[in-house]
Amino acid sequence: MTMTAAYPALRLRRTRASGWSRRLHAETVLTPADLIWPLFITQGQGVEEPVASLPGVSRWSLDGIVARAREARDLGIPCLALFPNTPPELRSDAGEEALNPDNLMCRAIRAIKDAVPEIGLLTDVALDPYTTHGHDGLVDAAGYVENDRTADALVQQALTQARAGSDIIAPSDMMDGRIGLIRGALEAEGFHNVQIMSYAAKYASVFYGPFRDAVGSRGLLKGDKKTYQMDPANAEEALREVALDLGEGADSVMVKPGLPYLDIILRVKSEFQVPVFAYQVSGEYAMIEAAAAVGAMDRDALVLETLMAFKRAGCSGVLTYHAAHAARLLGA
Repeated sequence: MTMTAAYPALRLRRTRASGWSRRLHAETVLTPADLIWPLFITQGQGVEEPVASLPGVSRWSLDGIVARAREARDLGIPCLALFPNTPPELRSDAGEEALNPDNLMCRAIRAIKDAVPEIGLLTDVALDPYTTHGHDGLVDAAGYVENDRTADALVQQALTQARAGSDIIAPSDMMDGRIGLIRGALEAEGFHNVQIMSYAAKYASVFYGPFRDAVGSRGLLKGDKKTYQMDPANAEEALREVALDLGEGADSVMVKPGLPYLDIILRVKSEFQVPVFAYQVSGEYAMIEAAAAVGAMDRDALVLETLMAFKRAGCSGVLTYHAAHAARLLGA
């Protein structure tokens, strides 16, 4: 770094001395347009089911999901991420409900697009919300998740969602080769403008626990997901995963979890110069809420500082359960 002057001619505190000047010199800007709001869908009408491990987060029936879409639009949030809580009687070993064009996900897509067409919809492609064993794919007799059989099912799931009106297909399964297969299928059916946001660097993390409560898969998982999600010890492998997914046709990539993996976000952005998103996952949200609840830290300041950290590291946007709250703070 070349300095043009030295102290006292150069005083870096000079531009921090007043609020207007700090705003003028800010290198990173956070707005509601940087946020994606994850929402959980459940059966019924007029239903709101609070998720105990995620204070302030609920599962909503379709009418509630549509109301949240209107709220997001009014707050300037451009996109929602949808996740279904599939009833136990519709779950199976092979997760066939994922391919049902009238499943919870597809009905939510259509309801939102009918009522709030200007909102973007990102839809999760993975089998874990639909399986009895809680895995993201199809398992063999030994309990191993089979890559290629699963990828074929994911292609059909992605097409089912695209036909319903999804704007962004977001495969969260971490199977090898599935991005290329999904891209080819979308092109073949004429879905040229449907985006793919790949969960390219998704780690086998302890931070996902409350999410499994929200989608009803807590206690279902047989074994763990370490044979397909990434080892938290690895960084170079994340770059290989991202390179493969971009080469297969991903429009953007995601790093998940978020804050514990800021180094990965920075490396991906620096290496590839493509749109990178982070998922501030359920465990991160729960920790913020727990800290605020006992008075350890100021909730509003903590929410905004963590989201700013994602932008500073290179994120184009962030999936966060705090999206609506953050948008209100940013608009205040």
